[in-house]
Amino acid sequence: MSDDEAQSGLQPDPSAIGGVAKPPMALLPDPVILFQGRARRFAFLAESNELAPYLQFLAELSRLQARLAATLPPVEAVQAESVARAAQSRMPPIDRRALAADDALAATLQALLDGAVGLEMPDAARVALDAVRSAGTGDRRWLLGNVLADDIPADSSAPHLFTAAAVQVHLARLAAGLDAESLVPVATGVCPVCGGRPVTSSVLGLKDIENVRYACCAGCATQWNEVRVKCLCCGSTKGLSYRSVDTVDATVKAENCGECGAWVKILYHVKNPSLDPVADDVGSLGLDILMRDAGVRRGGLNPFLVGY
Repeated sequence: MSDDEAQSGLQPDPSAIGGVAKPPMALLPDPVILFQGRARRFAFLAESNELAPYLQFLAELSRLQARLAATLPPVEAVQAESVARAAQSRMPPIDRRALAADDALAATLQALLDGAVGLEMPDAARVALDAVRSAGTGDRRWLLGNVLADDIPADSSAPHLFTAAAVQVHLARLAAGLDAESLVPVATGVCPVCGGRPVTSSVLGLKDIENVRYACCAGCATQWNEVRVKCLCCGSTKGLSYRSVDTVDATVKAENCGECGAWVKILYHVKNPSLDPVADDVGSLGLDILMRDAGVRRGGLNPFLVGY
C-alpha cells in the first residue's frame, strides 16, 4: 500500500489476488438487451445455416421477447427476506415450483401468445401456437410446470417452445431485480438464481473476467462462475474430453464427461464475442448429431432443441 493510500484510509481490494480481481460469482441478465442480442445472433446464424427457416423464426421470437421485457408491467421483486433465507440454506431465491400458478407468469404467457400470432413461422409451430392459445388454464399450467421443472416431453416440444419463451422472459425479469452480491453457489451445474439447468457454458472475454468460465441458465439467463475444467452434470474434474465438428480451434465444442457419460457445449466467447449461449447452441446442431452418434447423453437443456 502506498503512503498516499494509507493516509487516505484506502484499503486494498480483498477480492484481488496478485493484482487480478476475483471474478463475480454471478452475472445477472438485462432482459431487453439479452433478447435483442439473441435475436440478432439468431438472424446472423440463419444467413448460412441449413436450419435457416427455424433460426429466422427464433430470431423473430427473440425480438418479441425483447418487446415484452420492455413493455410488460413490472414484476414483483423477490422479497429481501426470501433472498436472505435462501442464501442461508444455499438455495436459489426464485422458487420455480410456485410459478406455475403465478398470475404474472400466466399474463406473460398470454402476451407472448398474442404477440406470436403475427410472426412468420413453420407450419408445425403455427399449429402448436394455436393449440396453446386455445388451451385452458389447467393445460397451460401443465405446460408451464413442465418447463419450470426442466422436463419437457419430446413428443410435445412445439407447444412447450412458446411456453418456454414466456418463462424465459418472466424468469429473466425476476433475476434482473436481484442483487448479485446476495447470491450464493447452490451446486455444480445449478443456477444460483432459479435452480435451473445450464444450456451451455462460455469462456468469457469480458473486461476483468477474461478466460473465466460461466454457465448460463436455460431459464433465467443468469450466468454463474464454474471451474474451467469440470463436468456441469456430475461435478467430476476427471475424464473430460472436448470434441468439435470442425477443428481444434472451433469456438463451440462439446465437453464430454467420461465419468457420467454426459456432455454440455462450451462456447469460446473469448474468441468470438458475438456468441450467444442459446442461439449458438441451436446453430451448432451438427455437434449434437455428432455426439448422439457417439452414444453419449446431452446434459445441456435448450427448450428450442427438444425433439431434435
